[in-house]
Amino acid sequence: MKLTFLGTGTSFGVPQLGCSCAVCHSPDPRDRRTRVGALVRTDTGSNILIDTPPELRLQLIQAGVDDIAAVLFTHDHADHTHGIDDVRAISARRDTHLPMYGSARTFESLEQKFSYIFDDNIRPLPGTLKPQGRAHVVAPGEIFLAGGVHVTAVPVPHGSITVFGYRIGPLAYITDAKSIPDDAMALLRGARVLVINALFRRPHPTHLSVPEAIEVAREVGAERTYLTHLTHDNFHAELAAELPEGISPAFDGLTVEL
Repeated sequence: MKLTFLGTGTSFGVPQLGCSCAVCHSPDPRDRRTRVGALVRTDTGSNILIDTPPELRLQLIQAGVDDIAAVLFTHDHADHTHGIDDVRAISARRDTHLPMYGSARTFESLEQKFSYIFDDNIRPLPGTLKPQGRAHVVAPGEIFLAGGVHVTAVPVPHGSITVFGYRIGPLAYITDAKSIPDDAMALLRGARVLVINALFRRPHPTHLSVPEAIEVAREVGAERTYLTHLTHDNFHAELAAELPEGISPAFDGLTVEL
């Protein structure tokens, strides 16, 4: 199994529009962060996409990916979903709709904002195409089959809503979490690679901070932990130097073999 970080930035991205800080003008390519998303290449050769961030087309081109077997949505926020139209180039080459998985709340929102994707009664004009997705609602803690592998939906709090992290074999992928409740922690333990969000060094009302993410990593006990959903508060090199052994900041384009 292989994990590729398509994007590792917060909702603003890095560089942030209109910002003159040193990180936003850094020459280190690892400090340029598009909105957060990831790709899992399974042992059977299937590509599973986690979220559809706004830069999805560019991210997939950069990663050399032109085929997706399934999409997993963590939640419905714009920085995780508003690149959904870019799957049109993928679904157009399929004989069936592209399967998409997420919570009931996520699909209630997506079907309202992007009804043309999910409603088969909305047909494109002759000579045109539309993205075609098939929504599969999964319950918190449910184990389901996507892209030929078993996936577990891990519910975690994100402000006033619950978002899904995902456990895929040895990989645990959590983004936009504020904390990891005991039932979620039980689903994460035993993972060899953990991906966890870490927004600022200071506390935040809806996201884990860097110190909080480190504590989660210690409790999960994975061999390797990668921090994602990072802001322009962090130079990659400086953050990497201060993190404990076994914990690293992710960056766009990083590929991890599991």
